[in-house]
Amino acid sequence: MLIQLLRVHLRPYRSIIALVVFFQFLQTLATLYLPTLNADIIDNGVIKGDTGYVMKIGGFMLAITVAQIATQIVAVYFGARTAMLAGRDIRASIFRQVQSFSAREVGQFGAPSLITRITNDVQQVQMLVLLTFTLMVSAPIMCLGGIALALHQDVPLSALLLVIVPLLIGVVTLIVSRMRPLFRSMQVRIDKVNRVMREQITGIRVIRAFVRDEREQERYAGASAELTDVSMRAGKIMAMMFPTVMLIVNLSSVAVLWFGGHRIDSGHMQVGALTAFLSYLMQILMSIMMATFMFVMIPRAEVCAERIEEVLGTDSTVVPPLNPVTTLSRHGYLELRDVDFHYPGAEASVLHDVNLTARPREVTAIIGSTGSGKTTLLNLIPRLFDATDGEVLVDGVDVRDLEPALLSKTVGLVPQKPYLFTGTVASNLRYGNPDATDEQLWEALEIAQAKGFVERMEGGLEASIAQGGTNVSGGQRQRLAIARVLVHRPEIYLFDDSFSALDYATDAALRAALTSYIADATVIIVAQRVSTIRDADRIVVLDDGKVVGTGTHHELMDTDPTYREIVLSQLTAQEAA
Repeated sequence: MLIQLLRVHLRPYRSIIALVVFFQFLQTLATLYLPTLNADIIDNGVIKGDTGYVMKIGGFMLAITVAQIATQIVAVYFGARTAMLAGRDIRASIFRQVQSFSAREVGQFGAPSLITRITNDVQQVQMLVLLTFTLMVSAPIMCLGGIALALHQDVPLSALLLVIVPLLIGVVTLIVSRMRPLFRSMQVRIDKVNRVMREQITGIRVIRAFVRDEREQERYAGASAELTDVSMRAGKIMAMMFPTVMLIVNLSSVAVLWFGGHRIDSGHMQVGALTAFLSYLMQILMSIMMATFMFVMIPRAEVCAERIEEVLGTDSTVVPPLNPVTTLSRHGYLELRDVDFHYPGAEASVLHDVNLTARPREVTAIIGSTGSGKTTLLNLIPRLFDATDGEVLVDGVDVRDLEPALLSKTVGLVPQKPYLFTGTVASNLRYGNPDATDEQLWEALEIAQAKGFVERMEGGLEASIAQGGTNVSGGQRQRLAIARVLVHRPEIYLFDDSFSALDYATDAALRAALTSYIADATVIIVAQRVSTIRDADRIVVLDDGKVVGTGTHHELMDTDPTYREIVLSQLTAQEAA
């Protein structure tokens, strides 16, 4: 998964990567050449007392060092730049994929997990790429070059490498293999901490209202303790790695000095060659240590890449049509034919054989008990979900065949939980119509009964709105959401229990103002409040996902016991009549 992810997102930067490899190759060659020059100075300059030779070769070494530093700077700069660009592209890919998801896929992953994947998971992969270009590219060159040059210095002494290198690789492999499952568990625990934190921030008012502060602190402490436990276990294993590697490195140095000293004493080796051999041994082991550091990062990056690919590899159940319909002959005609819908893994369908017709210049109301499928039915029309069976037709065309932009232009939804974005009142109202004038915004606000409180806000249309609209009340949020869809001016209006937070007077005034403003449009209202829908041209009664009654208020009072029960639970018999 990791290789596949990087192959796709690093392909556009092949020329920069080639540049990084080239400069890393040059700086590694310079690093490898320095011990040979140092050995030459010792054997032919220091021992013979030739100061001129020492100065000449020393100056050459200084020039090589400067070149090494310069090439290293260039390589690190372009390597870091490539890593940052790759991280940006991966985040953009995840964002585009999540934007294409229907509500079903978003619910499948969960918002906290998606946030973790686009931030923490991408950061881990990005860090791996950065370390690869700054450390890992030079490590194999240094290791192989060091072995070759160590053999050039003294072949018998190089036999120590046959013991040292496999031992070091074996220890590292053992430690890394134990860390991988812990890293996977760690990412899951991070998801849980994010989920708990998100719930507590969002539900802070409920927590305070029920005085559940201590309980929520315990819940967060529990999630944090689980993450800490896994992190500690991974940290303990990681803590063993570098001391173990350093122990092997230091024992190797002692072994080289021991056997090398005997070879110098016997006349088979010079002092400079032993010094160079020791330097090459350190370079070989340091390159393995760099690879070791990468091996620590790779398991976690692999887990993160799998989680990223899981998102990128999940196709939305709401797929844009290959040959979309871009124009409609009629305007505002809506029909549901034998519609069924069930959630993935659910035992029963939410909707069963639903048939419904809504026409322009008519108000169609949908009412039913909690959990009867009202919101789900409404969400099928703008394709937040796709029906698992049957057809949803807008002007005679299945919504699955409509161009998404045309469907959005035709259908406007005010959701059950209205959401406002960070910005201003004006930016939120222009969300569906960026070209709307201030006059159009004020007109929509006046119809939505929101003009008064917006005028009182500091800045008016430019008054700031916090994320989610948390700096305005629930009723104000609903009215701004209604104003937003009025600015959009669709042909089909969907109001999903959009008047529930309004008092009766505001509700009545808003519906009266709407009547003339959207008189030619098709209006569908989902409501729990009977007074909101009793004057509708057609009322559809849902019960357990099925249409059990259709008609006007008076017709249903006489013919449908479900509707009558709902009405009498809110009104007296005299008021209902």
